[in-house]
Amino acid sequence: MEAWSLFGLSEHLERLSKTGDPLEVLEATVDFEHFRGWLIDGLGYGDGARGGRPPFDPVSMFKALIEPRRQGQLQYTVGLSPV
Repeated sequence: MEAWSLFGLSEHLERLSKTGDPLEVLEATVDFEHFRGWLIDGLGYGDGARGGRPPFDPVSMFKALIEPRRQGQLQYTVGLSPV
């Protein structure tokens, strides 16, 4: 069993970057900020005048919806069942 180190996560992310992290490739390929205006209009975020918790960043939420879809399509391609 491999011992965990204090910098295990950063070392893992560095190795992943060297081998071609699919999230980094997606980030470099798609300009997600281009969708920000459409997402804000579509989600109907208010101006914050009524108070309350600030809404989640719409671009981050869009990325969170895109990634599982992309992985699901890859699973079908290789013949695995989706989780």
